[in-house]
Amino acid sequence: MTLDLLREPLIQTDAGWFSLPGLLAAMARGEMQGFPALRPHQRPAWHMFLVQLSVLALDAAGHRGLPQDEETWRAALRALTPGYPEDEPWHLIGLDRTRPAFLQPADPGGLKWSGVATPDALDMLITSRNHDVKREIARQAAPQDWIFALVSLQTMEGFGGAGNYGIARMNGGSSSRVLLGLAPTRGASTQIDPSGWWSRDVACLLDGRTGIAGKALIWQEPWPEGQSLDLSALDPLFIEVCRRIQLTSVDGRIEAARSTSKAARIAGKEVKGNLGDPWAPVHLSEGKSLTLSDQDWTHELLFRLLFKSPPEWAVPPLADRQARDARGPMLLVAEAFARGNSKTDGFKSRMVPVPLAMVRELFGERPKAIAPGVLVDIAAVDLALRNGLVIVAAGGVREKVKSEHYNRSLHARKALRRQADMMFFPELWTRMSATSDAGFTPIRRAFLKQLARIARDEFDRALPAMPCSSLMRPRAEARGRQALEYGLARAMPEKAAEDTHVEA
Repeated sequence: MTLDLLREPLIQTDAGWFSLPGLLAAMARGEMQGFPALRPHQRPAWHMFLVQLSVLALDAAGHRGLPQDEETWRAALRALTPGYPEDEPWHLIGLDRTRPAFLQPADPGGLKWSGVATPDALDMLITSRNHDVKREIARQAAPQDWIFALVSLQTMEGFGGAGNYGIARMNGGSSSRVLLGLAPTRGASTQIDPSGWWSRDVACLLDGRTGIAGKALIWQEPWPEGQSLDLSALDPLFIEVCRRIQLTSVDGRIEAARSTSKAARIAGKEVKGNLGDPWAPVHLSEGKSLTLSDQDWTHELLFRLLFKSPPEWAVPPLADRQARDARGPMLLVAEAFARGNSKTDGFKSRMVPVPLAMVRELFGERPKAIAPGVLVDIAAVDLALRNGLVIVAAGGVREKVKSEHYNRSLHARKALRRQADMMFFPELWTRMSATSDAGFTPIRRAFLKQLARIARDEFDRALPAMPCSSLMRPRAEARGRQALEYGLARAMPEKAAEDTHVEA
């Protein structure tokens, strides 16, 4: 049993089971809309893998379009591994350990191997409390479960302790490989069209290619112990492997083994993940790729990545608008693991619907001019809520406010900001649709009134938990509410200040 990805239908989709070239042909025809067995945290790795692989195969074969037949794709993929007439690098189960298999480098000899029971135990996921996705539960795993786990591990993993190095496409071993891109929607829905997304990204990357420029499928290359590949020897879209893994078949059941290495597979620490990954934001002054560290895809972070002026980060090529994107609404897709020291803080995913009218202007001057104003309005309401609660916590006496009183406001402010976070992009699109100052002011006023209602609700919810003596509480709450309303009134556009409380 070798489980040949080039010929056997090992991958399940909503349109049936396919071999790897059959899958790419079905996606080129637009027939495939989902992978039922793909786990949510594996989606970015699987998408990036399919795109990179497709671009490399088509470029090497001299194709500039997307073939819609399986045989053309099979020939293009096979041409990437010319040194293996038996297609060993495409077998999920290796013929023997001295030859590579799919995403599994050959064993150079002299290594110690340890068993891995299930594909989810092989996957990259490391959590301090095993809470995001439970480990070692896939006891009845299918071959595709191992395929997805291998792609996730080998193309996304970070440093996991001595001898367990991470990928080169991240800024250090405790960083993230980030996917930030635009994806077509499925019809009029707000769901990704996987085939359309793959087709778009492949076409965008293929446009600028002129042939394979170095080693591409790293798992087929020999891996002598203690040696690393130099970046200059690699094609910019190389598909890496960071760990020594081997799959075998025992009594008809797939088992895995892993070993360590004395050096990282690719010597790229000094470039800080800045390898031209087309989904990765790169810091303009520091030259490092983005790390999602102990945070989420908040509107503040996305603002810094996309709209800050002057820019702080370079927008990834596949997050930028392409001419072909003007055909329908899109989704801004942001996904990554928030990583810490040999653990993750969870898989973070956010999808922002972008209406068709806004797709055309997404990275123009208008959002850069308008987005800061939305942030200012959110910050003003947040400040009003903070000041109101702080006065209550201090017993109604402003002169007695201390740092611990500010901490008392955090829970309510986080609740406000969570709701403001969901409102940010719809508000930005609405403000961008205004064609005059006369039309802009009512839009802003309505947004601030909505935020003000939320702030008042959170203020009321927080009051019972505020420590204050019963004797002083009436005065403290009255003065706190007064401070809240003063702050909300100041946040309003001048002409609307007098009706702030009445209509909110």
